[in-house]
Amino acid sequence: MSALGALLARPQVAGGRTGLLSQVLLALVCAGYGVGAATGWGSPELALFMGDFGLSVAAMIAAVSCFLYARASVSRLRPAWLLFSVSSLMAAGGNAIWGWYEVVLGLPVPTPSLADLFFLCFAPPAIVGLLVLAKRPVTRAGWVCLALDSWLIGGSLLTLSWSLALAHTAQMAHVEDISVARAALSLAYPLLDIVLVSMVLALHFRRANANRSAVNTAIAALALTVLSDAVFTSPLLRSTYRSGELLDAGWFAGSLLLAYAPWGARRSARNAERSGGQPRATTSRPIAGSLAALTPYLAAAVCTLGILYNVVEGRRVDQVVVLTGCTVVLALVVRQGIMLLDNISLTQELAQKENHFRSLVQGSSDVIMIAAPTGILRYVSPAAAGVYGRDAEDLVGCELASIIHPDDLGRVVHEVRRFLAAPPHEEPTTRIECRFRSGTGDWLNVESTVNRHQGGLLLNSRDVTERVRLQAQLQHNAEHDPLTDLPNRALFTARVRQALGGRRSGDPGTAVLFIDLDGFKAVNDTIGHQAGDELLIQAARRLADSVRAADTAARLGGDEFAALIIGDGTRDQGAREYQVHEIADRLRLTLSQPYRIGASEVRVAASIGVAFAEPAITPTDLMRNADLAMYRAKAGGKDRVELYAPQMQADVVRRSELAARLRTALRDGEFALLHQPVVHLASGSVAAVAAQARWRSAQGILFTPAEFLRVSDDSDRTAELGRWLLEEAVEQAAERARAGHPVSVSVRLSAGRLLDKALPFGSVEALLTRHGLPSGALMIEVADSDPRVSFDDLEQRLVALRRLGVRIALDGFGSGYAAINALRRLPIDVLKLDRGLVEGVVESARLHKITSGLLRIACDLGMQSVADGVDVPEQVLALRAMGCTHGQGMAFSGPLDEYRLRRVLVRGQFPVPSAPAARPVLAGGSIPLLTGSHAETPVPPT
Repeated sequence: MSALGALLARPQVAGGRTGLLSQVLLALVCAGYGVGAATGWGSPELALFMGDFGLSVAAMIAAVSCFLYARASVSRLRPAWLLFSVSSLMAAGGNAIWGWYEVVLGLPVPTPSLADLFFLCFAPPAIVGLLVLAKRPVTRAGWVCLALDSWLIGGSLLTLSWSLALAHTAQMAHVEDISVARAALSLAYPLLDIVLVSMVLALHFRRANANRSAVNTAIAALALTVLSDAVFTSPLLRSTYRSGELLDAGWFAGSLLLAYAPWGARRSARNAERSGGQPRATTSRPIAGSLAALTPYLAAAVCTLGILYNVVEGRRVDQVVVLTGCTVVLALVVRQGIMLLDNISLTQELAQKENHFRSLVQGSSDVIMIAAPTGILRYVSPAAAGVYGRDAEDLVGCELASIIHPDDLGRVVHEVRRFLAAPPHEEPTTRIECRFRSGTGDWLNVESTVNRHQGGLLLNSRDVTERVRLQAQLQHNAEHDPLTDLPNRALFTARVRQALGGRRSGDPGTAVLFIDLDGFKAVNDTIGHQAGDELLIQAARRLADSVRAADTAARLGGDEFAALIIGDGTRDQGAREYQVHEIADRLRLTLSQPYRIGASEVRVAASIGVAFAEPAITPTDLMRNADLAMYRAKAGGKDRVELYAPQMQADVVRRSELAARLRTALRDGEFALLHQPVVHLASGSVAAVAAQARWRSAQGILFTPAEFLRVSDDSDRTAELGRWLLEEAVEQAAERARAGHPVSVSVRLSAGRLLDKALPFGSVEALLTRHGLPSGALMIEVADSDPRVSFDDLEQRLVALRRLGVRIALDGFGSGYAAINALRRLPIDVLKLDRGLVEGVVESARLHKITSGLLRIACDLGMQSVADGVDVPEQVLALRAMGCTHGQGMAFSGPLDEYRLRRVLVRGQFPVPSAPAARPVLAGGSIPLLTGSHAETPVPPT
């Protein structure tokens, strides 16, 4: 037998019994009363007391117990318990009156008496309560059969009782001339008992499923009470009966059983709540079902025995017996006719449903299989031929485990074991997915819904191979780059996490490589994006072929790739760094080889950053470190490999902190505007001022533009700073003009900022109009052009500004690749020499010739010139001799606040060296200009 078959054949363990203590206590109390009654209680007085008031107390306990439960219950059976309470109350009253006569008054109980009235009222509420407990028929035929069954039992018992005792009792009452009341009373007790016994027997097989334990206990209590009544009413015992005898034990036990029944109901309800609120599944009872079916025949047999008894005794068959027997036979015939018609209808309905379900099973596209407790397939639906490619007849008789993939068998056995161990009402079904062997020998992915079936399993299976294949494809697409089919960022991060948390979590040789293709944007711009995609595909193929089988190559997006290098367990830091650096350098050389794109040959380089795993490092931190190292490689000249160092992260943190403080400074107004005079080199007069921004931080540190602009990577904040600088410079220039110091101001802006939508053309015009700054009083210094900036757009913008009277200066002339192109295309008024040329103009003959040539170009183009960074008198003499008209620097003054600037403007000029001056190239005069150097000397305190 297979493992699955052995599991199915394992017997199930039933639940334990509950309420054992209360049942044992009940049995001990009843047994104690029985022993006392059998021994006469030790004295006649105690026997009378226990036989009368003891029974009254027991019946009163039953009445109170049933009433309390009925008041607390909200179920359909509540009226039944109220009726049982009334019935027990009648019994308690009858026994109390009986004890009043015998114990208190010391007199025999008269016949009839008030006690008889209470005892006669015991049966009707109990009978109606049994009807409430019964399972109600759903059809008229069911109600008729219930009535017929009751009469069959009652009539047969009446026949037998009449033959045995009642006829003799009625005859003796007539002969002895007993009063009608006594005669009726002598017949009323047995007749009511017969009715009650009939209801008990008839309803025993029709009781409701709700609170079955309580209903059974109540029926048993009433049956015991009726049995004791029947013994008491027999002529042989009644004449010799005395209170306190053993017969009282039956009434006592019946009352206590009825009192216990509600508590059993409450216990069943609590058990149902603990099991999830669902009734526990019950097994079929073939014996009980057989007795229920044989009830009519047993009743007819009892009736026949009553008639045969009269015949055997040689008595004349009484008319009551004949009439009752005829009605019993008639009821039996009618009942059998109803049952025959009902059976015919049920047979037809069953056949119709069987055909219906057979059609559903045979026509279903799902395969339905039934596995026996041994694991052998006993039934397989015809759909197996279409789904599995195997005939159903070939599968019948095979073990279920034989068609399951060996790799899935253990998981299936585990799930089946868990399913069979779970309570059926909590988990009626389960779902299992595994692989089945098809007729061609292939393995199909099959999803099965599993149910319990007669100790085995019922499986409803369907082929989900295409769904599994589609899910696998979707999973692959979600984790891989669609262009290169390399793992994407999500899958790469997951594998890094797996490498850091697996069995090699402490391996320091694990490293992450971040790779960026240098020059890829130029490929897209020159030969198109389709060629760029082809280059990425080839680069991805080279990367995947270059890493080891255990490593992972991935594309993170754009032209960024990554590789995960799994360590080999070495602990030598130098050796692992050398090994990984060698792998990274080999990847760099491989990726830098020429790419054949169509008929063209394209070259790109690769900048690679390497970061090694450290103890307790997270995947995010490791990938961030590699990214920082890659950017350091690009900043260091590209086409190189850079290892991560902790200082890189410290630099990033410092830059981030400074950028955050810069944003706060913009919001809190911590910036100040200083101005550096621009001096005419021939006369020393102040021709203009260059506006420069300074930031005094909360710590008292005064940052120059070269310091805080280097970390201002936030374009929004840079734009905000540019707008503030321009507005403050124009506003203060207008205020100086109104105060009698009409000197022009220059503001330095980058070419990209001039084209930014955050600084529209109308804003400059509105700013000049609002402050009333005269034409020619503002000059924009254009920083060296960014290669990404369009010269056409920049030219249009500068032409529009010149129409407003704004003068244009080319800042940093002599450095940068686009200076000559800017001179050729842009409307420039002033050339501002880069301070790199000015610093060595005295010491270096080469720089002297270069500077002289540039100034000659400015002269030939009719432009003015300004030298930035003129710090010593010798530079003033040299520049003036070469024809430079203006200069700014520490040779005259550093950046000044507004107070010191106005004092300088009142003075009007600075002293200049008195050496012979060269012939001026340009006529001196007032010029508009903008900001000076971004690496100025320290600013004097303000």
